[in-house]
Amino acid sequence: MPTALIADDERLMRDQLKRRLAQVWPELDIIAEAKNGEEAISLTLEHKPDFAFLDIRMPGTTGLEAAQAISQSTHVVFVTAYDQYAVEAFEYGAIDYVLKPADAERLTLTVERLKKRLVSPPNDMQALIAKIAKQVTKKPAYLQWIQASIGQELRLIPVDDVLFFQSDEKYTRVQTKNYEALIRKPVRDLLEELNPDLFWQIHRATLVNSKAIEGVVKDLRGRLLVKVSGLDEKLEVSRSFTHLFKQM
Repeated sequence: MPTALIADDERLMRDQLKRRLAQVWPELDIIAEAKNGEEAISLTLEHKPDFAFLDIRMPGTTGLEAAQAISQSTHVVFVTAYDQYAVEAFEYGAIDYVLKPADAERLTLTVERLKKRLVSPPNDMQALIAKIAKQVTKKPAYLQWIQASIGQELRLIPVDDVLFFQSDEKYTRVQTKNYEALIRKPVRDLLEELNPDLFWQIHRATLVNSKAIEGVVKDLRGRLLVKVSGLDEKLEVSRSFTHLFKQM
């Protein structure tokens, strides 16, 4: 029976990949899970899995660094949420990849490739991994998914579906067309992780999806208010960010 390790710092992502793999490759035995690259290296040495599914970006030792350490002993599969520019390197190399969240159709293709590799020993791919590492650091990597709470439920929300983020002292509200959710990450941290061309800061505590802006109006006090598509609610624009709407 083929065996595998999954390494991802987000439990939700590990669980989702496990479920998808169970659907498309029920014979695969997930014998270990790691929360970071250091654990992935240690658990690979201990359990010797046939495959290691490694999230590229993890705190501390990254998936790329872990891959350099274990690629001689296990077949490496990279898991990535937003490194689309690295996909080309994977396509032309011997290393495979899975885009987060795992798509059943794409994962099926990956599994077919991995089954063929079971009969051959892992390749030492230090040079190729180093090349991918350079590509990954060339461009900023923007978030594609938000892990947020809706009541007692934990949900993955595509960033493109978010209309705006708005923080208070404790939580940040994640508003979509159909529902709102909460995360603990403040707007100042989200600013570093979101594409600035897509999300505009219009207030110290507010980021709005530029594609969701329906218009801008002034209230009786002369304040600019952003009208968000699909919502009755309007978002205040602070003076520091009025320049964004001079052409509107």
